[in-house]
Amino acid sequence: MTVDKNDRQRALSLTPVSRETEERLALLVAELERWQVAKNLVSSATLADVWTRHIADSLQLFSLASDKERWLDLGSGGGFPGLVIGICLAERGAGQIDLVESNARKCAFLRHAARVTGARVRVHAARIDDVIGDFTGKVDVVTARALAPLTQLIEWCEDLLRTGTLGLFPKGQHLDAELTDSARYWKIQATTVSSVTDDAARILMVRSAERRAAP
Repeated sequence: MTVDKNDRQRALSLTPVSRETEERLALLVAELERWQVAKNLVSSATLADVWTRHIADSLQLFSLASDKERWLDLGSGGGFPGLVIGICLAERGAGQIDLVESNARKCAFLRHAARVTGARVRVHAARIDDVIGDFTGKVDVVTARALAPLTQLIEWCEDLLRTGTLGLFPKGQHLDAELTDSARYWKIQATTVSSVTDDAARILMVRSAERRAAP
């Protein structure tokens, strides 16, 4: 399946960017298409509308904290939102996003795509549990897209949130159920923002999470 050229226009109408950033994003899409055959970086069903499903979906996260320079993306996979945010930081000429991914083949793509696009990223080929502590007090924003239930995300990010990191977590139609489940273990201060790419989706902006005392 190939990328729908009309999808690019639709996506950029939702999340406008400069010509320079659009060109970098186009390079990313081209490399994704080329590597997808062998590496299965994203769901093949989403490749035709990759600009809306992945590019614009990632750009909207950056827009929620575009003044921040130190980012962390957990479970980066095929590079969304991590590489897209790194491309946005490249236009600014400042900042960095650290990408944590345990799959070596995907890490190879992340590093290659970063070189091709000039994205300001650093790739960590590691499990989240093994490196998350290294970022405490060092990042402004943590993201994780289609990675794990909210309770698990909060567990990973507890120390980050306690030291002032903002959590940006895109979620689908089951967000309310995840919030209810998480409330059994955590006191969470968060707000939601409607997704511009999916009417059923929202972005959870977590500002703090305090572990509840055991009963």
